[in-house]
Amino acid sequence: MTGRTLPSVPPTCRQRLTGHYGPQVGQWLDAVPSLLATAAERWSLCLYGYHDAGHASVLATATDRNAQALIVKAWPDRNRYAREVEVLQLWHQGADAVVCATDHGLAAAALFTVGGAPGGAVCPESETYLVATALQRLHVAGCQGRRVKSLPTLRDFVSDEVMPRIQRRIPATSYRHLAERVLPYTAELREDLSRETILHADLYRENIPFTLGGRPVLLDPLPMIGDAAYDWAFWSVYYRLGHATGRRLEQARRTSGIPIDQFLPWCLLLSLDGFLYYEETQDPHTPEMAGVLNGLLERAARCPSVPHT
Repeated sequence: MTGRTLPSVPPTCRQRLTGHYGPQVGQWLDAVPSLLATAAERWSLCLYGYHDAGHASVLATATDRNAQALIVKAWPDRNRYAREVEVLQLWHQGADAVVCATDHGLAAAALFTVGGAPGGAVCPESETYLVATALQRLHVAGCQGRRVKSLPTLRDFVSDEVMPRIQRRIPATSYRHLAERVLPYTAELREDLSRETILHADLYRENIPFTLGGRPVLLDPLPMIGDAAYDWAFWSVYYRLGHATGRRLEQARRTSGIPIDQFLPWCLLLSLDGFLYYEETQDPHTPEMAGVLNGLLERAARCPSVPHT
């Protein structure tokens, strides 16, 4: 559909955002077509349709006056909008900028489309190395550049969100023995303040599209301040769940310089959290997640320097 007004958001989009934010997001979703139309008018864009992806925002495809392909992104959570946009502007500057326009009143932004289409171009054979190199570059920028003062901390995220939901779900799991094998490795988790940086914290493959020239662009962060080891652990586990986890662990070690024994506990924490969530929601990835978790436990058992109590 061309023009400046889109229909209602797709039912699948509504379902994902309602699952993420709760039923209270319904009123905002009803207003999305009008919100996007206002943004398009302000930025002189032509809207084409929805890109039905993501769990925390609504995406629409558009073009500007020069036929440049853009993604218009709108967030119901204004804090998430502000943090994400500010971090993207810090990470991607000059010719590599991805943020084209912002509107704080609407909590919406226009982003350049990476690789000519939503989802980016075809991933090159050296994908793992290229993504690791890009992540390291962003970590360096996060250390040396200005700080985003409004960002939450990894410490609070783990203590206030991750550990409580793990403890809530453990009594109901059918794999309690597996969870109890993991917990000793997570009991003594400590951040290394010398590695503190701005974390992406949402390093799924779909959040890292490639340009036509074969360059990865890290988008859709859930930014926070914390130990870089967390990002390397997340990427190792979730970038392609159940595929080449060990290869990513080794690449993470080589690129970051962080010993594997220092991010294996983070891998175990993230995997346990994901496994319990998948089991609770009857996600079809549950067996795959269990396999990853068991593999990480075997690796940790062979690494005596991994702390556990």
